[in-house]
Amino acid sequence: MQSVIETQSLTKIFNQKTIAVNDLYLTVPENSIYGFLGPNGAGKTTTIKLMLGLIRPSAGSVRMFGAPVRMDSSDVRRRIGYLPTQPGFPDAMTPITYLDFIGKVFGIPRQVRIPRITELIRSVDLLPLSSSEIKRFSTGEITRIAMAACLINDPELLILDEPTLGLDPIGRASTVKLITELGNREGKTVFVSSHILADIERFCTHVGIINSGKLIFNGTVTEVKKLIRTNTVELQVEGKTESFLSELEAIPHITNVQSLRHAIRISIDPQYHSETLLDIFKILIERNLELVSLNLGSETLEEAFLDLLEEEKSHGFLRAISRRA
Repeated sequence: MQSVIETQSLTKIFNQKTIAVNDLYLTVPENSIYGFLGPNGAGKTTTIKLMLGLIRPSAGSVRMFGAPVRMDSSDVRRRIGYLPTQPGFPDAMTPITYLDFIGKVFGIPRQVRIPRITELIRSVDLLPLSSSEIKRFSTGEITRIAMAACLINDPELLILDEPTLGLDPIGRASTVKLITELGNREGKTVFVSSHILADIERFCTHVGIINSGKLIFNGTVTEVKKLIRTNTVELQVEGKTESFLSELEAIPHITNVQSLRHAIRISIDPQYHSETLLDIFKILIERNLELVSLNLGSETLEEAFLDLLEEEKSHGFLRAISRRA
């Protein structure tokens, strides 16, 4: 699989004292939805600006579509759609006039530009507001018009910086759906930065985790789930459960069983996670117990992610030395 974005030893130091991006090696596969995950201040936006050639790196390099990215790389940028964090617009413009202006900047002919504007306004669900001034828009509506703007040139690569930031649940769901649809289109690669693990988990195929400017994980979503998967399962059951707890404790590879107010929490040896779940379900069936709810640790996924960041903070220096050895 070819790479759309590659960085080598990418580093950015501001004012000779603040290391925003630290020796970053990043690879974004073609036709992937790549989630760039990290806490606020981790270096996500700085990395994106370096990728786009908006700021100069202190060291290292960026290549997009196999070509080096510099501050004058206009040919490369024409193949990219960029959604910045909290985008701003001229107040007096409407979605139609703004998208028409952006289309002219890209040199899109009128006969192509006008149908595309209509299609984009419809696709981001802004048709009722197409002639309204943007200054009256909500945060979610502004995000949608910004999404349309970054699609006007039919880019091969979309770079979206915190696209769900500040959105209500309806706005987030709409944005997630649009990103998923874009990622499923042939010839499209989507790079999405976020500090919200749930968003990345919902639509990404690959993920990179950055902390304090340092990339601490790069791989598929399946791999990162395995990396930070908790070994705790919570069950809520109904029926005659008098002997159920003792039967759970007798299952090999279950390390702990806790009876909570409304659930049973079970700790499992991670190496035997799947087969132990089968043993639990077998007992449920044999005892004719009704499974009301099952939680495989998804609610604690973000806590596990934070544990990963804390582990990197504690052991990152030793890990870096061992990687270079």
